[in-house]
Amino acid sequence: MNAALKICQERYDAQLPPTVSESAVEIARREWIDNAVETLVDRRSDVQFKRRLHSTQGVTFKTFAAEVEQFAINSDSRSPCAIGEMVIAGLLGDRFLARDGAEDLLAVADPKEQLRIIAQRLVAPLADDALAAQAEDEEL
Repeated sequence: MNAALKICQERYDAQLPPTVSESAVEIARREWIDNAVETLVDRRSDVQFKRRLHSTQGVTFKTFAAEVEQFAINSDSRSPCAIGEMVIAGLLGDRFLARDGAEDLLAVADPKEQLRIIAQRLVAPLADDALAAQAEDEEL
């Protein structure tokens, strides 16, 4: 009897939890955040939207860059001259030296993923208003 009970318990424990269905709003919110992160990180552009009777909202690329800079300043850099390397690389157009300096300065395993995390932190609070703005635009 114990063997049968043990087998049943193992089968029960091995089951995956039921899939969680997301609502249309949750899916739209996640997609908007993903697109906004892509705009900031990959396109290096501002994320902006405007709701009716409200001022323009969003995150500028400069604001994103300032947040990345603050993260870099507060991290434990792997190189004492990472900022200098990046400045020199920027002035001389050496992309490889700039990348190495940036990776040393951020001191994380995946620097590009860290940029996405910072961007997501900035845009996530705006998602609901952005979706409302899109809905307002679609009404017109």
